[in-house]
Amino acid sequence: MAKSIMVQGTMSNAGKSLLAAGLCRIFKQDGYRVAPFKSQNMALNSFITREGLEMGRAQVMQAEAAGIEPSVLMNPILLKPTNDTGSQVIVNGEVLSTMSARDYFKYKKQLVPDIMKAYHALEEQADIIVLEGAGSPAEINLKNDDIVNMGMAKMANAPVLLVGDIDRGGVFASVYGSLMLLRPHERERIKGILINKFRGDIRLFESGITMLEELCGIPVVGVVPYYRDIYIEEEDSVALAAKSVRAEKGKVNIAVILLRHLSNFTDFNVLERDPRVHLFYTNNVDELAKADVILLPGSKSTLDDLYELRRNGVAAAIIRAHREGATVMGICGGYQMMGQEVLDPEHVEGDIERLPGLGLLPISTRMSGEKVTRQVKFGLCSPHSPSSTLHSSLMQGYEIHMGVTTPVEGTPDSPLNLLENGSTDGYCVDSTCMGTYIHGILDNPEFIDFLLAPFADKLSGNAGAFDYHTFKEEQYDRLAEHVRRHVNLPLIYQILTKNHD
Repeated sequence: MAKSIMVQGTMSNAGKSLLAAGLCRIFKQDGYRVAPFKSQNMALNSFITREGLEMGRAQVMQAEAAGIEPSVLMNPILLKPTNDTGSQVIVNGEVLSTMSARDYFKYKKQLVPDIMKAYHALEEQADIIVLEGAGSPAEINLKNDDIVNMGMAKMANAPVLLVGDIDRGGVFASVYGSLMLLRPHERERIKGILINKFRGDIRLFESGITMLEELCGIPVVGVVPYYRDIYIEEEDSVALAAKSVRAEKGKVNIAVILLRHLSNFTDFNVLERDPRVHLFYTNNVDELAKADVILLPGSKSTLDDLYELRRNGVAAAIIRAHREGATVMGICGGYQMMGQEVLDPEHVEGDIERLPGLGLLPISTRMSGEKVTRQVKFGLCSPHSPSSTLHSSLMQGYEIHMGVTTPVEGTPDSPLNLLENGSTDGYCVDSTCMGTYIHGILDNPEFIDFLLAPFADKLSGNAGAFDYHTFKEEQYDRLAEHVRRHVNLPLIYQILTKNHD
């Protein structure tokens, strides 16, 4: 049977996902078959596997760190919030239903067999499984029905490393307080404490390590400094607003519209690293006027976000920017918003039945309850012959959407992409106005070259296409080196071995 170790945090955003990814990479480097696992994830960032199943992006990132193909076995339950009190519940990669938080809380214990079936299947493929918790294990009002923190640790018989975020302050109180709120048998599962995001001279914290170990009776297995100059995919969109910075000279300035229900913002990670591009997230109309390219991202609530864009003046600013020469491109929900109208007569998303779109593309979208989830291979359509492509090499991406988009009556079809199976995707008026359902389209260097082609005058002297895959591999290695240097790895291996003897 595979050995297991679980990373839990004293709070949300303590750095569990990155530390789990770092351990995955370290174990891989040390010659083990390793796989990540998170029984239940809540996120609007998702990915579609080769089989057409949907899973959280954090476990995709960790699978990449482990050097294996992402599988829905790594994340059997995904919750995609639809509003402040409800989520779409995805089990084993497929939509089960949309539930209120109250209804899901009553139902979730019925999902334990699905969780354990996935976990046991993963055990057969790995030597080590690195589990990740969610939020905090010390939410005492939620503990009886827990399936993702101590409840999952018990089911997997996994030792736990408890992560405290020292950067946010109060790390002694958060670690000790979390332990004291656990039941004795739960506390026994915690075999090590990890202090994360340390800034400054670690030698000044040596007395703190001793105090914490004496107070808790548990060894501190590492103090990991803040991750400077290591770029790993983020799961949470909380940090996006901080990337709302001004346009820069000498680069192609690309603005991503900061939607309230923005999903799959990882579509734009590659542009953050491309030396030819300055990327920023904004819903400020003055900043949009400075953008060369405006990207409308995916949305979990297309109609709600479209309504807000029209209300706050951003819709008018996008239309004005395009009229003045900016390229506008929509992905998934953003593509739907660029059309003439979005219809929802069956109330798939909510109470709004129809809204006019931005009118930049001659298309109409009708929401439907059927969800499209598939990986695709595609090429750019030739504008003069939509049944052929501009490039011989196929690009890759994936679709996750609800809704059918068609050209408005009397408008010729002008697809952006030709799929490997002969079907088409998206709509392209010209190289400055287009939309697509394909997530991950920007991970293809050929497509970024196509997007940036109208700005060749700005790109003189800049490097060519950015190799995102190589960059990510380098970052996982740097993460592993960083974590390896600052944790007691022999003790972690000892915890792994002793727990499974």
